[in-house]
Amino acid sequence: MNTRERFHAVMNFRPFDRLPIIEWAGWWDKTIERWRGEGLPAGLDCRYGIMEHFGLDIYKQDWFDITTPGCPAPKAHGAGIIESEADYGHVLPHLYPASPVNAAQWRQWALEQKEGNVVLWFSVDGFFWFPRRLLGIERHLYAFYDQPGLIHRINSDLADWILMVIAQVGAICTPDFMTFAEDMSYNNGSMLSKDLFDEFMRPYYERVMPALQDRGIIPIIDSDGDISEPAHWFEEAGLDGILPLERQAGVDIASLRASHPRMKFIGHFDKMTMNKGESRMRAEFERLLPTAAGGGFLIGCDHQTPPGVSYGDYLTYISLFREYAGKAGAMSQNR
Repeated sequence: MNTRERFHAVMNFRPFDRLPIIEWAGWWDKTIERWRGEGLPAGLDCRYGIMEHFGLDIYKQDWFDITTPGCPAPKAHGAGIIESEADYGHVLPHLYPASPVNAAQWRQWALEQKEGNVVLWFSVDGFFWFPRRLLGIERHLYAFYDQPGLIHRINSDLADWILMVIAQVGAICTPDFMTFAEDMSYNNGSMLSKDLFDEFMRPYYERVMPALQDRGIIPIIDSDGDISEPAHWFEEAGLDGILPLERQAGVDIASLRASHPRMKFIGHFDKMTMNKGESRMRAEFERLLPTAAGGGFLIGCDHQTPPGVSYGDYLTYISLFREYAGKAGAMSQNR
């Protein structure tokens, strides 16, 4: 199987030769800085060049920015750039660019995809994430009650813009999957209730889903933290999958699979085991193997590899990953 065939076989619950060996999120800059002092060759592209160096399957991502270069910046992390609907009107000229897709880049990527050498995906801000970017963390949570009309207006405009993005990319090729950046859960679960999700987010997901489904693009939610309960909400809204399934937040792939037999998952390898030696990493692969062999689950680090992981640790991780990728493939042939 080539890279693209393997991805679609796993994601569609068909037998596969081996699991894809992937890093969906790349690496922290501090991690790369450490590795360059421990044997990682200099001069490699910080994402795809390093993927090739480790012999990973190449998944190319484009994150389409909703703002233009002249957009005001927040005064502090999490502070936001607007306080009211009037402010939103003032920044609108700096939002929702008309041509967010780099057509030349995507045409080149499409040639690589056609050859089966890469999996292509794109990301956009979701209907929790983007209003939070605009309003700031605290004001955003109050706005569900204090400024509901503004939340609806932002998300309606965002849905229209995402539909335009899908049309622009779809005119060039069909990406294999996409992600909505949400980060609406942390260690204690969701930061909003199902009632608020149903009122302020679900209608806009349901507006966008048909355009993705008609093109065969797999829609996946990207949220840190414990996403176990909201997984049901997203599935009901038409989303097909979730990443990165952070183990430290209590997420358990076996439980998720039992509750969501046909959902697709990416990640979930506990990054905190990666500097604990081969036996701990092997035990983690053993935990994930039964679900991975059943399909619909791409093992990967449950977030970016932290700088506490040495170059040697990572080489051990990749070696074990190859071993268990093959085991999962063999098991998939017999299920």
